[in-house]
Amino acid sequence: MHNIESTGRSVDRDINRRSLLSATGLVAAATLAGGTTFSAAAQQAAPALSGPSVEGRRKLGSLEVSSIGLGVQNMSRTYQTIVPARPQMIDIIRTAFDRGVTFFDAAEAYGPHEVERILGEGIAPFRDRVVITSKFGWNIDLETGQRRPGLNSRPDHIKLAVEGMLKRLRTDRIDLLYQHRVDPQVPIEDVAGAVNELMAQGKVLHWGLSEMGLKTLRRAHAALPITAVQSEYSMLWRGPEREVIALCQELGIGFVPWSPLGVGFLTGAIDANTRFADGDIRKIEGRFSPENLVHNLALVKLVESWAERKEAAPGQIALAWLMARKPWIVPIPGTTQMAHLLDNIGATSVRFTPTELAELDASAASIQIQGARLPEAVLAYSGVEAPEKS
Repeated sequence: MHNIESTGRSVDRDINRRSLLSATGLVAAATLAGGTTFSAAAQQAAPALSGPSVEGRRKLGSLEVSSIGLGVQNMSRTYQTIVPARPQMIDIIRTAFDRGVTFFDAAEAYGPHEVERILGEGIAPFRDRVVITSKFGWNIDLETGQRRPGLNSRPDHIKLAVEGMLKRLRTDRIDLLYQHRVDPQVPIEDVAGAVNELMAQGKVLHWGLSEMGLKTLRRAHAALPITAVQSEYSMLWRGPEREVIALCQELGIGFVPWSPLGVGFLTGAIDANTRFADGDIRKIEGRFSPENLVHNLALVKLVESWAERKEAAPGQIALAWLMARKPWIVPIPGTTQMAHLLDNIGATSVRFTPTELAELDASAASIQIQGARLPEAVLAYSGVEAPEKS
């Protein structure tokens, strides 16, 4: 038996060996794949990057972003409750930009507050060339960042929360602002009204919802057009395929999967002997209990077989599968390690033929994942419908 920390180190050594050549070529370059146009002289002067760069761009509604983003949730802590080194996190954010990532995902609840500060510092040199997101909705003290019970999406609180975000992110606007979870005490029309006022002031450009009920999504979109929905989605958790993806397609809303690598499961970093450290949410998720883990590893074996077939890393197969689902799906894998960032970016070059995709999809769908995706106390906040406006 070993815990995830020992497993992670062995996996990291393997990934670092595979990524050595690309990692040694890291340099700061003024280039943005498919995005901002630079002068020919500037492009010639910039040293070429070795290793992977993001291929392609996508649209969430009318908002154009890189085809893969970077989630920064754990840059103030990891699942092993170890605090990452801040300079390394800044380096990862800036390397992501150098390699074509223009979509960075944060929230006031991450830290709380601290991750927004890290992202704000990281993107400062190129703020106007990237899209940043943040989220409101948890009941977090505006000054101290202390978590309080429940949710808070009262309009006056939303406006004050955004003011704090702007300061921590060192910016004058949030490109995409999400309601992190639906507040069962506040009509979604009132939430939309507050966001609309922030838009009128130029402090918010687009908005979206996360893990909401379907009726609430329709009402929110009718009140103020939604740009993107963010929910968990991966080969490990395919719940959004039941209804949410179809509704997003109907309404012209982009979809941003969080945890697109199944909290590390789809990278092959977890095996039957893995046990999780205290403070790691996977320790209390049913799908990762010892009895379910043994069964669910069939999915990892499938992904690893495709990785060998496509000469890619397992995580790249999982991300490429997501991107192949719809052209308006943009995964946001998070990482605190440079080698993992490079692997994730490399997923944008993995392609499936229609026949391959159908084969992979059928094989993945045939594996019935055992165990709940989240603890019941956390799941209770997903799929919530906002109260009707009186």
